[in-house]
Amino acid sequence: MSRNIIVVDDDIQTSQLLQTMLEVLGCNSIVFNRAVEFLTHSLNEEDIVLLDLVMPEIDGIEVLRTLAEQKCRSRIILLSGYDDSVLHSAETLALAHDLRVVACLSKPIHMHALQRVLMSGTRLSGEEFQSDVSIVPLFTKEQLESAVLNHQIELHYQPQIDLSDGSLIGVEALARWNHPEFGLLMPAQFIGLAEESDLIIVLTAEIVRLALDQCQVWNNLGFRPRMSVNISADYITSLAVPEQLSEMLSNKAMSGMNLMLEVTESNLMGELLTSLDTLTRLRMRGFGLSIDDFGTGYSSLSQLHRVPFSELKIDQSFVQSMERDGDSYAIVKTCIRLGHELGMEVVAEGVEDEAVLSMLSELQCDIAQGYLFAKPMPAPELYEWSYAGRGEDLVRECCPA
Repeated sequence: MSRNIIVVDDDIQTSQLLQTMLEVLGCNSIVFNRAVEFLTHSLNEEDIVLLDLVMPEIDGIEVLRTLAEQKCRSRIILLSGYDDSVLHSAETLALAHDLRVVACLSKPIHMHALQRVLMSGTRLSGEEFQSDVSIVPLFTKEQLESAVLNHQIELHYQPQIDLSDGSLIGVEALARWNHPEFGLLMPAQFIGLAEESDLIIVLTAEIVRLALDQCQVWNNLGFRPRMSVNISADYITSLAVPEQLSEMLSNKAMSGMNLMLEVTESNLMGELLTSLDTLTRLRMRGFGLSIDDFGTGYSSLSQLHRVPFSELKIDQSFVQSMERDGDSYAIVKTCIRLGHELGMEVVAEGVEDEAVLSMLSELQCDIAQGYLFAKPMPAPELYEWSYAGRGEDLVRECCPA
Protein backbone atom coordinates (compact mmCIF):
# COMPACT_ATOMS: atom_id res chain seq x y z
CA MET A 1 0.00 0.00 0.00
CA SER A 2 1.56 3.30 -1.09
CA ARG A 3 1.95 6.25 1.22
CA ASN A 4 1.00 9.81 0.34
CA ILE A 5 1.53 13.00 2.30
CA ILE A 6 -1.66 15.03 2.06
CA VAL A 7 -1.41 18.82 2.44
CA VAL A 8 -4.66 20.52 3.48
CA ASP A 9 -4.19 24.29 3.54
CA ASP A 10 -6.26 27.05 1.92
CA ASP A 11 -3.22 29.30 1.49
CA ILE A 12 -1.86 28.61 -2.00
CA GLN A 13 1.64 29.90 -1.26
CA THR A 14 2.01 27.79 1.89
CA SER A 15 0.70 24.64 0.22
CA GLN A 16 3.04 25.13 -2.75
CA LEU A 17 5.99 25.63 -0.39
CA LEU A 18 5.11 22.48 1.54
CA GLN A 19 4.74 20.52 -1.69
CA THR A 20 8.19 21.71 -2.81
CA MET A 21 9.72 20.71 0.52
CA LEU A 22 8.13 17.28 0.33
CA GLU A 23 9.31 16.83 -3.24
CA VAL A 24 12.87 17.61 -2.14
CA LEU A 25 12.49 15.00 0.60
CA GLY A 26 11.39 12.45 -1.99
CA CYS A 27 7.77 12.22 -0.80
CA ASN A 28 4.62 11.75 -2.85
CA SER A 29 2.25 14.61 -2.02
CA ILE A 30 -1.33 15.63 -2.78
CA VAL A 31 -2.56 19.16 -2.09
CA PHE A 32 -6.06 20.28 -1.18
CA ASN A 33 -6.81 24.00 -0.82
CA ARG A 34 -10.40 23.30 0.24
CA ALA A 35 -11.22 21.10 3.22
CA VAL A 36 -14.53 19.99 1.69
CA GLU A 37 -12.63 18.47 -1.23
CA PHE A 38 -10.12 16.78 1.08
CA LEU A 39 -12.91 15.09 3.04
CA THR A 40 -14.06 13.29 -0.13
CA HIS A 41 -10.58 11.80 -0.59
CA SER A 42 -10.04 8.20 0.47
CA LEU A 43 -7.27 7.91 3.04
CA ASN A 44 -5.37 4.81 4.05
CA GLU A 45 -3.50 4.02 7.22
CA GLU A 46 -0.11 4.71 5.61
CA ASP A 47 -0.98 8.30 4.65
CA ILE A 48 0.22 11.35 6.58
CA VAL A 49 -2.02 14.45 6.66
CA LEU A 50 -0.61 17.97 7.11
CA LEU A 51 -3.69 19.84 8.30
CA ASP A 52 -3.99 23.61 8.68
CA LEU A 53 -6.32 24.61 11.53
CA VAL A 54 -7.54 27.92 10.10
CA MET A 55 -9.47 27.55 6.83
CA PRO A 56 -12.66 29.00 5.35
CA GLU A 57 -15.84 26.94 4.88
CA ILE A 58 -14.70 24.16 7.20
CA ASP A 59 -11.94 24.82 9.73
CA GLY A 60 -9.37 22.31 10.95
CA ILE A 61 -11.29 21.47 14.12
CA GLU A 62 -14.34 20.51 12.07
CA VAL A 63 -12.11 18.43 9.81
CA LEU A 64 -10.74 16.58 12.85
CA ARG A 65 -14.28 15.88 14.05
CA THR A 66 -15.22 14.46 10.64
CA LEU A 67 -12.06 12.34 10.46
CA ALA A 68 -12.91 10.91 13.87
CA GLU A 69 -16.41 10.01 12.64
CA GLN A 70 -14.80 8.29 9.64
CA LYS A 71 -12.54 6.28 11.98
CA CYS A 72 -9.48 7.71 10.21
CA ARG A 73 -6.21 5.92 11.10
CA SER A 74 -3.88 8.11 9.03
CA ARG A 75 -1.18 10.03 10.88
CA ILE A 76 -1.92 13.74 11.30
CA ILE A 77 0.41 16.73 11.65
CA LEU A 78 -1.37 19.89 12.77
CA LEU A 79 -0.30 23.28 11.35
CA SER A 80 -1.21 26.74 12.58
CA GLY A 81 -0.10 30.35 12.57
CA TYR A 82 -1.68 30.81 15.99
CA ASP A 83 0.21 30.47 19.26
CA ASP A 84 1.20 27.16 20.81
CA SER A 85 -1.80 27.10 23.14
CA VAL A 86 -4.16 26.80 20.15
CA LEU A 87 -2.12 23.96 18.67
CA HIS A 88 -2.01 22.22 22.05
CA SER A 89 -5.78 22.49 22.47
CA ALA A 90 -6.38 21.14 18.97
CA GLU A 91 -3.97 18.25 19.63
CA THR A 92 -5.70 17.44 22.91
CA LEU A 93 -9.08 17.39 21.16
CA ALA A 94 -7.79 15.20 18.32
CA LEU A 95 -6.23 12.70 20.73
CA ALA A 96 -9.48 12.60 22.69
CA HIS A 97 -11.16 11.60 19.41
CA ASP A 98 -8.60 8.77 19.16
CA LEU A 99 -6.94 10.33 16.10
CA ARG A 100 -3.25 9.63 15.44
CA VAL A 101 -1.70 13.09 15.84
CA VAL A 102 2.06 12.73 15.43
CA ALA A 103 3.15 16.38 15.71
CA CYS A 104 2.18 20.05 15.74
CA LEU A 105 4.07 22.68 13.71
CA SER A 106 3.81 26.46 13.95
CA LYS A 107 3.89 28.53 10.77
CA PRO A 108 5.99 29.50 8.94
CA ILE A 109 7.13 25.91 8.39
CA HIS A 110 10.85 25.35 7.84
CA MET A 111 12.31 22.42 5.93
CA HIS A 112 14.47 21.40 8.88
CA ALA A 113 11.49 21.25 11.24
CA LEU A 114 9.31 19.33 8.78
CA GLN A 115 12.00 16.76 8.11
CA ARG A 116 12.66 16.35 11.83
CA VAL A 117 8.97 15.60 12.41
CA LEU A 118 8.75 13.14 9.54
CA MET A 119 11.77 11.24 10.86
CA SER A 120 10.94 11.55 14.54
CA GLY A 121 11.87 8.47 16.50
CA THR A 122 9.15 8.98 19.11
CA ARG A 123 5.85 9.02 17.25
CA LEU A 124 6.87 8.31 13.66
CA SER A 125 9.68 5.85 13.14
CA GLY A 126 12.54 7.19 11.06
CA GLU A 127 13.32 3.68 9.81
CA GLU A 128 9.69 3.13 8.85
CA PHE A 129 9.54 6.42 6.95
CA GLN A 130 12.82 5.86 5.15
CA SER A 131 11.65 2.47 3.90
CA ASP A 132 9.45 4.25 1.34
CA VAL A 133 11.42 7.37 0.44
CA SER A 134 14.96 8.63 0.17
CA ILE A 135 15.60 11.25 2.85
CA VAL A 136 18.43 13.77 2.80
CA PRO A 137 19.98 13.68 6.30
CA LEU A 138 19.44 16.47 8.77
CA PHE A 139 22.39 18.83 8.91
CA THR A 140 23.88 20.46 11.97
CA LYS A 141 24.82 24.06 12.59
CA GLU A 142 28.48 23.05 12.52
CA GLN A 143 28.10 21.41 9.09
CA LEU A 144 26.41 24.46 7.59
CA GLU A 145 28.96 26.79 9.17
CA SER A 146 31.73 24.65 7.70
CA ALA A 147 30.02 24.80 4.30
CA VAL A 148 30.10 28.60 4.36
CA LEU A 149 33.72 28.74 5.55
CA ASN A 150 34.81 26.19 2.93
CA HIS A 151 32.98 28.01 0.13
CA GLN A 152 30.50 25.24 -0.61
CA ILE A 153 27.72 27.81 -1.09
CA GLU A 154 27.27 28.82 -4.71
CA LEU A 155 24.77 30.89 -6.64
CA HIS A 156 22.49 30.19 -9.55
CA TYR A 157 20.88 33.04 -11.46
CA GLN A 158 17.37 33.45 -12.88
CA PRO A 159 16.80 36.01 -15.66
CA GLN A 160 14.52 39.01 -15.22
CA ILE A 161 13.05 40.21 -18.51
CA ASP A 162 12.07 43.76 -19.50
CA LEU A 163 8.55 43.44 -20.95
CA SER A 164 8.98 46.53 -23.13
CA ASP A 165 11.47 44.80 -25.44
CA GLY A 166 12.30 41.35 -24.04
CA SER A 167 15.85 42.30 -23.04
CA LEU A 168 17.61 40.89 -19.98
CA ILE A 169 17.41 43.65 -17.37
CA GLY A 170 18.58 41.75 -14.32
CA VAL A 171 19.10 38.42 -12.56
CA GLU A 172 18.10 37.08 -9.16
CA ALA A 173 20.84 35.28 -7.25
CA LEU A 174 19.61 32.08 -5.57
CA ALA A 175 21.75 30.10 -3.13
CA ARG A 176 22.69 26.44 -3.50
CA TRP A 177 24.77 24.25 -1.18
CA ASN A 178 27.19 22.14 -3.21
CA HIS A 179 27.51 19.35 -0.67
CA PRO A 180 30.48 16.99 -1.21
CA GLU A 181 28.34 13.91 -0.48
CA PHE A 182 24.75 14.82 -1.36
CA GLY A 183 25.36 17.11 -4.32
CA LEU A 184 23.49 20.34 -4.99
CA LEU A 185 21.05 21.19 -2.20
CA MET A 186 18.19 23.66 -2.62
CA PRO A 187 17.58 26.58 -0.18
CA ALA A 188 14.66 24.80 1.47
CA GLN A 189 17.13 22.20 2.72
CA PHE A 190 19.33 24.62 4.68
CA ILE A 191 17.81 28.12 5.01
CA GLY A 192 15.59 26.98 7.90
CA LEU A 193 18.63 25.62 9.72
CA ALA A 194 20.48 28.90 9.14
CA GLU A 195 17.59 30.86 10.64
CA GLU A 196 17.17 28.53 13.60
CA SER A 197 20.89 28.47 14.45
CA ASP A 198 21.67 32.18 13.98
CA LEU A 199 23.87 31.49 10.95
CA ILE A 200 21.62 33.48 8.63
CA ILE A 201 23.71 36.67 8.90
CA VAL A 202 26.91 34.81 7.99
CA LEU A 203 25.12 33.01 5.15
CA THR A 204 23.57 36.23 3.81
CA ALA A 205 26.95 37.98 3.89
CA GLU A 206 28.48 35.10 1.92
CA ILE A 207 25.69 35.24 -0.66
CA VAL A 208 26.16 39.01 -1.08
CA ARG A 209 29.92 38.53 -1.47
CA LEU A 210 29.46 35.85 -4.13
CA ALA A 211 26.93 37.98 -6.00
CA LEU A 212 29.22 41.01 -6.07
CA ASP A 213 32.18 38.88 -7.18
CA GLN A 214 30.07 37.62 -10.08
CA CYS A 215 28.97 41.15 -10.91
CA GLN A 216 32.60 42.17 -11.22
CA VAL A 217 33.37 39.24 -13.54
CA TRP A 218 30.41 40.07 -15.77
CA ASN A 219 31.20 43.79 -15.74
CA ASN A 220 34.70 43.04 -17.01
CA LEU A 221 33.05 41.24 -19.94
CA GLY A 222 30.80 44.21 -20.67
CA PHE A 223 27.79 42.28 -19.34
CA ARG A 224 25.95 44.36 -16.74
CA PRO A 225 22.61 42.94 -15.58
CA ARG A 226 21.32 44.27 -12.28
CA MET A 227 21.94 41.75 -9.49
CA SER A 228 19.03 41.01 -7.11
CA VAL A 229 19.90 39.38 -3.78
CA ASN A 230 17.56 38.25 -1.01
CA ILE A 231 18.59 39.61 2.38
CA SER A 232 17.46 38.27 5.74
CA ALA A 233 15.63 40.09 8.51
CA ASP A 234 18.64 39.82 10.84
CA TYR A 235 20.96 41.18 8.15
CA ILE A 236 18.94 44.36 7.61
CA THR A 237 18.75 45.09 11.33
CA SER A 238 22.53 45.58 11.43
CA LEU A 239 23.27 49.31 11.38
CA ALA A 240 26.71 48.62 9.89
CA VAL A 241 25.35 47.07 6.67
CA PRO A 242 25.22 50.27 4.53
CA GLU A 243 28.89 51.05 5.22
CA GLN A 244 29.95 47.43 4.71
CA LEU A 245 28.19 47.11 1.36
CA SER A 246 29.43 50.49 0.17
CA GLU A 247 33.01 49.50 0.98
CA MET A 248 32.64 46.17 -0.84
CA LEU A 249 31.33 47.95 -3.94
CA SER A 250 34.00 50.62 -3.78
CA ASN A 251 36.73 47.95 -3.71
CA LYS A 252 35.28 46.54 -6.92
CA ALA A 253 34.81 49.95 -8.58
CA MET A 254 31.06 49.40 -8.62
CA SER A 255 28.10 51.47 -7.44
CA GLY A 256 24.92 50.68 -5.54
CA MET A 257 23.02 50.75 -8.82
CA ASN A 258 24.48 47.30 -9.56
CA LEU A 259 22.65 45.74 -6.62
CA MET A 260 18.95 45.24 -5.83
CA LEU A 261 18.33 44.09 -2.24
CA GLU A 262 15.13 42.06 -1.86
CA VAL A 263 13.29 42.10 1.46
CA THR A 264 10.13 40.07 2.09
CA GLU A 265 7.18 41.74 3.76
CA SER A 266 7.32 39.40 6.75
CA ASN A 267 10.96 40.36 7.34
CA LEU A 268 9.87 43.93 8.01
CA MET A 269 7.42 43.02 10.73
CA GLY A 270 10.05 42.58 13.45
CA GLU A 271 12.55 45.30 14.25
CA LEU A 272 10.93 47.83 11.94
CA LEU A 273 12.63 50.91 13.40
CA THR A 274 16.13 49.48 12.94
CA SER A 275 15.24 48.07 9.53
CA LEU A 276 13.90 51.45 8.43
CA ASP A 277 17.15 53.12 9.53
CA THR A 278 19.28 50.63 7.56
CA LEU A 279 17.08 50.54 4.45
CA THR A 280 16.79 54.32 4.22
CA ARG A 281 20.56 54.73 4.36
CA LEU A 282 20.98 52.01 1.73
CA ARG A 283 18.68 53.91 -0.63
CA MET A 284 20.59 57.12 0.07
CA ARG A 285 23.74 55.31 -1.07
CA GLY A 286 22.14 54.33 -4.37
CA PHE A 287 21.16 50.72 -3.67
CA GLY A 288 17.90 49.40 -5.10
CA LEU A 289 15.35 48.07 -2.60
CA SER A 290 12.71 45.54 -3.58
CA ILE A 291 9.75 44.42 -1.50
CA ASP A 292 9.48 40.70 -2.29
CA ASP A 293 6.44 38.37 -2.17
CA PHE A 294 4.17 41.43 -2.13
CA GLY A 295 0.59 40.70 -1.12
CA THR A 296 1.41 37.90 1.35
CA GLY A 297 2.44 40.06 4.33
CA TYR A 298 0.40 41.67 7.05
CA SER A 299 0.70 45.41 6.57
CA SER A 300 1.70 45.91 2.96
CA LEU A 301 0.44 49.45 2.41
CA SER A 302 1.96 50.62 5.68
CA GLN A 303 5.36 49.20 4.70
CA LEU A 304 5.22 50.74 1.24
CA HIS A 305 4.53 54.13 2.79
CA ARG A 306 7.33 53.89 5.36
CA VAL A 307 10.18 52.26 3.44
CA PRO A 308 11.77 53.84 0.33
CA PHE A 309 11.38 50.85 -1.99
CA SER A 310 12.30 51.20 -5.66
CA GLU A 311 10.83 47.86 -6.80
CA LEU A 312 7.75 45.78 -6.00
CA LYS A 313 7.73 42.02 -6.67
CA ILE A 314 4.28 40.45 -6.97
CA ASP A 315 4.15 37.07 -5.28
CA GLN A 316 4.09 34.12 -7.66
CA SER A 317 0.98 32.59 -6.07
CA PHE A 318 -1.09 35.45 -7.54
CA VAL A 319 0.77 35.53 -10.86
CA GLN A 320 0.42 31.80 -11.52
CA SER A 321 -3.32 31.75 -10.84
CA MET A 322 -4.29 35.07 -12.48
CA GLU A 323 -5.48 33.48 -15.73
CA ARG A 324 -8.04 31.21 -14.04
CA ASP A 325 -8.84 33.16 -10.89
CA GLY A 326 -10.52 36.57 -11.06
CA ASP A 327 -9.44 37.59 -7.58
CA SER A 328 -5.77 36.85 -8.36
CA TYR A 329 -6.04 38.85 -11.58
CA ALA A 330 -7.52 41.79 -9.65
CA ILE A 331 -4.71 41.60 -7.07
CA VAL A 332 -2.01 41.57 -9.77
CA LYS A 333 -3.66 44.48 -11.59
CA THR A 334 -3.92 46.48 -8.37
CA CYS A 335 -0.32 45.74 -7.38
CA ILE A 336 0.97 46.95 -10.76
CA ARG A 337 -1.04 50.16 -10.58
CA LEU A 338 -0.07 50.75 -6.94
CA GLY A 339 3.61 50.19 -7.64
CA HIS A 340 3.56 52.63 -10.54
CA GLU A 341 1.65 55.25 -8.55
CA LEU A 342 4.38 55.04 -5.90
CA GLY A 343 7.14 55.40 -8.49
CA MET A 344 8.35 51.79 -8.38
CA GLU A 345 9.18 49.25 -11.04
CA VAL A 346 6.97 46.16 -10.80
CA VAL A 347 8.26 42.59 -11.21
CA ALA A 348 6.00 39.55 -11.65
CA GLU A 349 7.68 36.37 -10.45
CA GLY A 350 6.65 32.80 -11.18
CA VAL A 351 5.68 33.40 -14.83
CA GLU A 352 5.26 29.94 -16.35
CA ASP A 353 3.00 30.24 -19.40
CA GLU A 354 2.52 32.51 -22.38
CA ALA A 355 -1.06 33.50 -21.55
CA VAL A 356 0.02 34.95 -18.20
CA LEU A 357 2.91 36.76 -19.88
CA SER A 358 0.49 38.36 -22.34
CA MET A 359 -1.83 39.44 -19.52
CA LEU A 360 1.06 40.99 -17.59
CA SER A 361 2.10 42.96 -20.65
CA GLU A 362 -1.45 44.24 -21.16
CA LEU A 363 -1.47 45.38 -17.52
CA GLN A 364 1.82 47.22 -18.17
CA CYS A 365 3.93 45.19 -15.76
CA ASP A 366 7.56 46.21 -16.15
CA ILE A 367 9.54 43.00 -15.59
CA ALA A 368 8.81 39.26 -15.63
CA GLN A 369 10.70 36.34 -14.12
CA GLY A 370 9.93 32.62 -14.20
CA TYR A 371 10.36 29.20 -15.76
CA LEU A 372 8.74 30.37 -19.01
CA PHE A 373 12.01 32.18 -19.68
CA ALA A 374 14.48 30.02 -17.78
CA LYS A 375 15.14 28.17 -14.54
CA PRO A 376 17.94 29.42 -12.27
CA MET A 377 21.30 28.42 -13.76
CA PRO A 378 25.04 28.71 -13.06
CA ALA A 379 26.76 31.93 -14.11
CA PRO A 380 28.39 30.60 -17.32
CA GLU A 381 25.05 29.22 -18.56
CA LEU A 382 23.30 32.50 -17.76
CA TYR A 383 25.91 34.40 -19.75
CA GLU A 384 25.36 32.14 -22.76
CA TRP A 385 21.58 32.25 -22.31
CA SER A 386 21.61 36.05 -22.43
CA TYR A 387 22.73 35.93 -26.07
CA ALA A 388 20.16 33.35 -27.18
CA GLY A 389 17.32 35.88 -27.53
CA ARG A 390 14.79 33.77 -25.60
CA GLY A 391 13.32 36.79 -23.84
CA GLU A 392 12.99 38.85 -27.01
CA ASP A 393 11.28 35.97 -28.86
CA LEU A 394 8.71 35.37 -26.11
CA VAL A 395 7.88 39.05 -25.67
CA ARG A 396 7.56 39.49 -29.44
CA GLU A 397 5.18 36.51 -29.66
CA CYS A 398 3.08 37.05 -26.54
CA CYS A 399 3.02 40.76 -25.77
CA PRO A 400 0.94 43.34 -27.65
CA ALA A 401 2.89 46.10 -29.35
